[in-house]
Amino acid sequence: MSALAGLWRYDGRPDAAEGCARILASQEVYGPHAGAHWSGSDIALGRRLMRVLPEDAFDHQPLIGGGGRFVLVADIRLDNRDELIQILQIPNERARLLSDAAVLLAAIERWEESCFEHLVGDYAFALWDSTQRYLLLARDPLGQRPLHYHRGNNFFALASMPKGLHALPEVPRAPDEDRIAEFLMLIPETSTHSFYDRIERVKPGHVVTVTPTSLAMRRHWQPSRRRLVLRRPEDYSEALRDQLDQAVRCRLRGAENVGAHLSGGLDSPAVAATAARLLAPSGRRVFAFTAVPRQGYDGPPRRNRILDEGPYAAAIAALYPNMEHVLIRSEGRSPLDDLDRIFSLFERPMLNIDNLGWQCSIYDAARERKLNVLLTGDAGNMGLSYSGLELLPELFRRGRWLRLWREARTLVAPQGMRWRGVLATTFGSWCPTALWAWLNQKFAGGYASEVGDWSAINPHRLVELDLLARARDYDVDLAYRPWSDGFSMRLWALRRFDDGNYKKGVLGGWHIDERDPTADVRLLEFCFAVPTEQFLSSGVPKALAKRALADRLPKLVLEEKRKGLHAADWHEKLSAVRDGVSAELDRLGDCEPAIRALDLPRMRGLVENWPVSGWERNEIVDSYRCALLRGISSGHFLRRASGANR
Repeated sequence: MSALAGLWRYDGRPDAAEGCARILASQEVYGPHAGAHWSGSDIALGRRLMRVLPEDAFDHQPLIGGGGRFVLVADIRLDNRDELIQILQIPNERARLLSDAAVLLAAIERWEESCFEHLVGDYAFALWDSTQRYLLLARDPLGQRPLHYHRGNNFFALASMPKGLHALPEVPRAPDEDRIAEFLMLIPETSTHSFYDRIERVKPGHVVTVTPTSLAMRRHWQPSRRRLVLRRPEDYSEALRDQLDQAVRCRLRGAENVGAHLSGGLDSPAVAATAARLLAPSGRRVFAFTAVPRQGYDGPPRRNRILDEGPYAAAIAALYPNMEHVLIRSEGRSPLDDLDRIFSLFERPMLNIDNLGWQCSIYDAARERKLNVLLTGDAGNMGLSYSGLELLPELFRRGRWLRLWREARTLVAPQGMRWRGVLATTFGSWCPTALWAWLNQKFAGGYASEVGDWSAINPHRLVELDLLARARDYDVDLAYRPWSDGFSMRLWALRRFDDGNYKKGVLGGWHIDERDPTADVRLLEFCFAVPTEQFLSSGVPKALAKRALADRLPKLVLEEKRKGLHAADWHEKLSAVRDGVSAELDRLGDCEPAIRALDLPRMRGLVENWPVSGWERNEIVDSYRCALLRGISSGHFLRRASGANR
């Protein structure tokens, strides 16, 4: 894996190599093993390398190709490497000595900008075309690798992470306060703005073309609405298993033993179990990490939630002799403990810092076991284990009311869904906002949340930026009505967050490459094409995943209707550092950007009126787990990024 750098002086100044070297040096944490750059006087490109893959031993970037036309730097892991090598007709003896970046360069030489149709994997790259005199930047469809840039006066600079750009004296270091306000409102990360002022990002699934006078951007990944028709339900299940096996197999490259998240749900268990099956013949092992509450925790239950996923994960691990199950309790680790470290590594605020303790504890445990690959299932809900509930409004829209009645009746009994839930799912997307809020308050526990209940946004900032209108512009429904179109919902959800900085931060902080097989574009495109009837069948949500995974997960997991709850004891850890929360709020009170962004009086009021019980209630979860902790996460970033009272 690599950290990238580039500097183009439009005015012809010959110091691009010096600036590129500064950008590289500041990102050494992400690439400690080797550094190099290429210079063409007014433009320079470089990379720092962290060796993870076997082929990284042959990584000699920057690479020059096309008879001297192209210069390439790439942060890449090709998950269809073997297929590409075969298509490009690269001899095996030569292919063994090629890095993934070199294979990418061969693909660019063959297809130029059409190469994206052939790439599968996690990547960000920069390509200089010396003939056409333009710079091309690109990221993979789901943005698993980051890439940032700055457009200055007579120059253009790029870096994997913002700290690289801040190494240039011409690039100001200040937070983007508007972006923080959007973050507090859960507005999707679909603009080019990063969390730093005047630092932009290449959006996931996009390619950017830069010249001295223009910047053009286009999307290179847009799955089509197609319908896959197979003869039997079993054929869909078999095809899904094949897709999952392929997605996991290619992400085992470069690892002896691997780590894997293991919850009590379907996605990470599907990945971990598949990895165990694939590794068993070679004698390799899977270390499966499950976050659980402290020993003896008996906190208040939440409806339809599993407080301790340990027994479910243990039942999965018991099926595989080569899977070692590791419980992660993260006792004594508060949501505040790792804020400074993640600020330095991630260079962005984290949405749910209540999860920081167990996440960092898993990374620590993986490093103790000398693992360099950690498998996840983060994108599974939108593909592999999609529920299919949007079938209900789809059937209504298509006039298939008898089928709608049958599915609805079966969802209520024996699945246990309430009739009001069925009606809300079927008709909610067409319900006016005010009526939806009233119905939610009357029939969903008597709690109708307002923005101030779950967000720490300063009310003046809310009005000043007209954030409610911005949210609507980004298709954010603050009433949280159901969607009527599953394809649009899943694509929107996949594009809502940009995980690139997180993945690069984990690589830099723990030397662990997080890989998500459920984000494989081949798997996702397959799932998008499967008819919704296969996901919701006979009243069973996630029916396709449950059928397909019956050969690798226990019935205990497949038949469980509740969802897991990460960090169920979060409120105990937060209560233990109540004084620390007060101290952080005091520091934020001396930081002008935090004062502008946050409703600090309300946050202080939450600390002063600390609950002694009721942590399972929606209004308390919204106030403390969402508003208070996300406010602290955002405020801490503002404080550090602005240089206030460090």
